[in-house]
Amino acid sequence: MTRHIVEAFEGELERLRKCIARMGEQAASQLSDAIVAVRTCNEELASRTIERDLELDALDRQIAEDAVTLLALRQPMAADLRAIVAAIKIPADLEKIGDLAKGIAKRAYVGRTLPRIDGLPSLPSMGELVVDQIQRVMQAYITQDAELAVEVWRRDEKIDDWHSAVFRELLTYMMEDPRKISACAHLMFVAKNLERAGDLCTHIADSTYFAVRGDRLDAMRPKGEDIANVGITPDA
Repeated sequence: MTRHIVEAFEGELERLRKCIARMGEQAASQLSDAIVAVRTCNEELASRTIERDLELDALDRQIAEDAVTLLALRQPMAADLRAIVAAIKIPADLEKIGDLAKGIAKRAYVGRTLPRIDGLPSLPSMGELVVDQIQRVMQAYITQDAELAVEVWRRDEKIDDWHSAVFRELLTYMMEDPRKISACAHLMFVAKNLERAGDLCTHIADSTYFAVRGDRLDAMRPKGEDIANVGITPDA
């Protein structure tokens, strides 16, 4: 390719990266707001969080269309091809995180009608870690930092550990007071959605690593002691 074509391609790819970065910021913000909405039973915040998912969906579609167009027009090879593949896959994972956040936010609507669960430190801690994972993995993608991508991939084990801790705490609440079973069940779904969002961060980390290094991270994703995987289906 001529210098002009190369510069044009790099400019278009950089524009895609900026759009994906904006999508990552919104996904992290949406998940954070969903957690707050559930903790505070804030229906107004929950509604705004659910509505914002439409913006995330639109960004995903636009980025996918632009990436496919760039792929067709430029017919890139090697590292450039990997960069476009990542630009297609990562927004899809971010869109799924948005769906999980929407599912969490919906739980705020029933919160006011159920007994309040106080003294549950593991769930907000788990939420903070997942939001941090999204921010870290997007930083890895934006800066093309393969080592940071590996770090994020490995930290998923901590999210699994938090998931198990939440599960144990909620089981204790349910055994001590059966009146809280429904409220605890809702929070189990919230925790499951957070755990799934953490898994999606490992997908983004793997796509980033592949784009930079041309290799995949190990097929076996890092897993901690997740006794809470008992068939609970994430909300979307």
